[in-house]
Amino acid sequence: MRTRKVRPGSAALVLGACGALVLSACGGGGSSFGGAAKTQATGPAKLSIMIGSPGPAETNAVEAAAAAWSKKSGNTAKVIVASDLGQQLGQGFAGGTPPDLFYADASRIGDFAKVGNLYAYGDQVKSASFLPSLVTTFTYKDKLQCAPKDYSTLALVINTDLWAAAGLTDADIPKDWAGLETVAKKLTKGKVTGLVIGNDINRGGVFMKQAGGWVVAADGKTMTADSPENLAGLTQIKKMMAAGTLKFSTDTKPAAGWGGEAFGKGIGAMTIEGNWIRGALTKDFPKVKAKIVELPAGPAGKGTLVFSNCWGIAAKSTHQAQAVDLVKYLTSVDQQLAFTKAFGPMPSTVEGIAKFKTEYPDDAAFAAGGEYGQGPVNLPGFDPVMAAFSSKMATLGKGADAKSMLADLQKNGTAAIAAG
Repeated sequence: MRTRKVRPGSAALVLGACGALVLSACGGGGSSFGGAAKTQATGPAKLSIMIGSPGPAETNAVEAAAAAWSKKSGNTAKVIVASDLGQQLGQGFAGGTPPDLFYADASRIGDFAKVGNLYAYGDQVKSASFLPSLVTTFTYKDKLQCAPKDYSTLALVINTDLWAAAGLTDADIPKDWAGLETVAKKLTKGKVTGLVIGNDINRGGVFMKQAGGWVVAADGKTMTADSPENLAGLTQIKKMMAAGTLKFSTDTKPAAGWGGEAFGKGIGAMTIEGNWIRGALTKDFPKVKAKIVELPAGPAGKGTLVFSNCWGIAAKSTHQAQAVDLVKYLTSVDQQLAFTKAFGPMPSTVEGIAKFKTEYPDDAAFAAGGEYGQGPVNLPGFDPVMAAFSSKMATLGKGADAKSMLADLQKNGTAAIAAG
């Protein structure tokens, strides 16, 4: 599953489960679904793997991998394609019958781990094999909870026809905010806006990161939202909006569902999106030509956002040893590259992404972001905080006060951390 393909950001797909997970699965004590795992079964295992899949390419690839592991190990593994992954996981956790293995979104790790829904097996996989940024993303309470499955980052997507029509060349590809302002101005003409992006922190947050800010400190224990750096990032967005060279996709005429739609329809000459845009353009806008480059640096240097899932193992699984063995198989270099070929995700391992860069040079900018990208806040109870901030962020172009927004985020986040 590519939860990051959900337009507003990766947390959205499982956010719907929050009610079930927090009120049902997360509301009780450790006796019913948290705490110690069930007694581990012996003999050949019958594993269940729950995924959320956007189509047959991903489903078939995971089923083929599960079948290959089953043949190799003597176990069996059944892939369950969830119609609503968050809801079905919530029901499984609440009922004490979760799948053995499942896609777990990075932003939900704290919620899952806090109530004991996760079997933290990170010490059984070689953390050094994975990109450091992904290890950080799936670490909670100083423990790597699960193995990163794959990842996506945000990059600058350029409509090459509109770029050429504006008299721009590769020499004009922006390296910093000043360069971005210059090309966005040249590309803005008539119905076309130079840069169109999504209207929440999952897109605009790159400017905060490039300015040297972020929502929480690196240790995940202290809020850093109300800072001059974050204010500089939001101010840059407002500056370009005031110049008419940047719009949120919801503010274009006609309004677009996400940055990729605005880009595909030619009302956005550039957008900031993840590598899922490749498939979207091929399917919906096959005539649009795109060039992918790294995002321009801000005052603090390069910055992008990382979206990822891990292979979660249920604390209530009776086949944890076999599930860990399956995860090792699924995260092997050859298997991750097979997934790349089948449905496009980038490998989460250091060796795998090195080979990816060689085999897919046109997507090198996406891959590079994994070296310096920022993962989502994975603390328990933080989704409502981020959702509230994103709602306010959507009004940046309509006179919203950025300083006040960040102060509210600081206050609400501090309360969430205290409660966690």
